Amino acid sequence: MPGIMLISENSSLTCVKFMKKGVLMEAVVSIVIKSWDVMAIMAPYLLLGFFVAGVLSAFVPVSFIENHLGKRGLRQIVKASLLGVPIPLCSCSVIPVTASLRRHGATKGAAISFLTSTPQTGVDSIAATWGLLGPLFAVFRMVVAFITGVVCGAAVEALTPPSEEAGDGCRDEHCPTCNRKNGVNKWKQVFVYGFGVLPRDIGRALLIGITLSGLLGATVPEDFFTRYLNSEWLSMLAVMALGIPLYVCSTGSIPIALAMIGMGLSPGAALVFLITGPATNAATIATVFQTMGRRAVIIYLATLAGCSLAAGWLLNRIITAQIITEHIHHHAAEAGRFEQICALILAGLLISAVLPRKTKNCCHAG
Repeated sequence: MPGIMLISENSSLTCVKFMKKGVLMEAVVSIVIKSWDVMAIMAPYLLLGFFVAGVLSAFVPVSFIENHLGKRGLRQIVKASLLGVPIPLCSCSVIPVTASLRRHGATKGAAISFLTSTPQTGVDSIAATWGLLGPLFAVFRMVVAFITGVVCGAAVEALTPPSEEAGDGCRDEHCPTCNRKNGVNKWKQVFVYGFGVLPRDIGRALLIGITLSGLLGATVPEDFFTRYLNSEWLSMLAVMALGIPLYVCSTGSIPIALAMIGMGLSPGAALVFLITGPATNAATIATVFQTMGRRAVIIYLATLAGCSLAAGWLLNRIITAQIITEHIHHHAAEAGRFEQICALILAGLLISAVLPRKTKNCCHAG
């Protein structure tokens, strides 16, 4: 009798182990499927964005930007924000470019305007936003990036005395901006940058974002945010507190925002995350403090926070989560052979980008 009971207990333990393994495998498969669905929706738009980013990198030199931002005034701030919107620089790679702008004579207002608008968007993230969250959300995000750049830059310039505007100046005789090399094949640069440098710079963050989106979509209940953060302002403040110190690139943040909306977060709160996440992080704040001072940091963060909350509130009056969900379901249902091929190409690019390389990449992009 005791022997029979022992065999029964062992059998029960074996069944429990198999059940646990089965549940774990089912969860892993669900995460992979969800992640691949996001990849398939993003891929055609993101590959197009990579190409356009390569064109911008090859045919629009950094010196062109720097030469137009050297005087105080709203016009320079508007130009800085406008130029920053399509350029694919993330919140870390924009730091050396902004420092270079200051060294080459850009005002604090123009530098902050560029620093604010640039990491929020780029041709790659605009295309990916269009594919994942819909055209209305993409256009609204692009406009908000421009406006927040102008507002933050204008606020910093208005509250900064002209006597504090002087930059350090560029004294590097080997500066690539001041000594730009000619005779390089431009179209080769398009593909080297668009499908080489750029994927290497954002590939890790993008893969993490897509995987996290699949993880959240597969494991977190759809009513999570409506259950625990059912207040519009509370949810926006919560994601803003998460986004400001966190590093996330403008493209890698999109699938995370999509997953948040799928869990019940409002589109406005998702937009707050898409503004504050890419536009700020601890490194950006430290750099602004070092190059422009404490006053600029406080004005920059306070203005950006106010703009993001106002933009989120306005977006909630224009678009609903249901519209975004319907857009996603429509594109997921239409994902055919072309989208799957693009997803395979994108996956290959990103996996290749995150593999160790023998030589370090000296380019800064995002």
